[in-house]
Amino acid sequence: MPITVQDQLPAIAALRNENVFVMPQSRAKTQEIRPMRLAILNLMPNKVETEVQFIRLLANSPLQVNVDLLRLDTHRSKNTSEQHLDTFYRYFSEIKDDNYDALIITGAPLAHLEYEDVGYWQELEVILNWAESHVTSTLFSCWAAHASLFHHYGLKRELKKNKLCGVFKHQCFSEHGALTRGFDDDFLVPHSRYGNISLAQIATVPELEVLAGSDKVGAYLVKNQSGSQVFITGHPEYEADTLAGEYARDVAKGTDAAIPENYFRNDEPKNEPSKTWQSHAFLLFSNWLNYYVYQTTPYDIKLISQDVRTNNYAE
Repeated sequence: MPITVQDQLPAIAALRNENVFVMPQSRAKTQEIRPMRLAILNLMPNKVETEVQFIRLLANSPLQVNVDLLRLDTHRSKNTSEQHLDTFYRYFSEIKDDNYDALIITGAPLAHLEYEDVGYWQELEVILNWAESHVTSTLFSCWAAHASLFHHYGLKRELKKNKLCGVFKHQCFSEHGALTRGFDDDFLVPHSRYGNISLAQIATVPELEVLAGSDKVGAYLVKNQSGSQVFITGHPEYEADTLAGEYARDVAKGTDAAIPENYFRNDEPKNEPSKTWQSHAFLLFSNWLNYYVYQTTPYDIKLISQDVRTNNYAE
């Protein structure tokens, strides 16, 4: 089954060129099926690029997933047109009384700000609390992972002087876990962040389990006991050239930007990078949708507000 999005969303054309099946809402309405309801709170500046990246991964599933794109009431984007946002996005205030099977909260380029100094922090805290009673499973990406670990568990990130940037080898710590089912012993994932929450800190919270990571990147994949919260500190959704674009922007700003590690062939920025993490990314999102959304969420979506979870895959 395909991902279902609003008709005319630019991501449809981009993904169809990759032979990824994305169904417009007008066609989906003809199918007699209880599709999964998923929302993406897109905090990234280039929202169109991020839409493509996440919808690509969500589409690699036999499930039909209806996707709503969300925006904050208290923040205006400077990098995406208002016309695009007005056409394809809904304000959080419009859906706050609804329930969703799944929610994704993306990263944001806010590494050097204290959380309380982020202009929309209070609204984001409201959304994080709302998800606890209105969403079966929420996946937090990069900055949002650290922000939600702080909000829910009081874990404070450490800001490194140098950005962790590149494609790094990870190890799977959960041999028989549902979320890591099918993972190779070693797999690659891009990272681009200054923030870090140590493995030792996470170990102080019995509710949390680190499923994958490495000595270099620390914790990469973390979940709570029920799977209602999944935290990803890296960027498995990235395109092959996303880190190259970030590196070029850093160089253009005149900063002493380090070349992303293990990314360009022979570590030469003039060489085109290759995508070495796509199979892992597809498998991760497929496992999440299957085990912690589809097989956990109640058939009657209204029951989510009663915290009805039937997860048989708790690790």
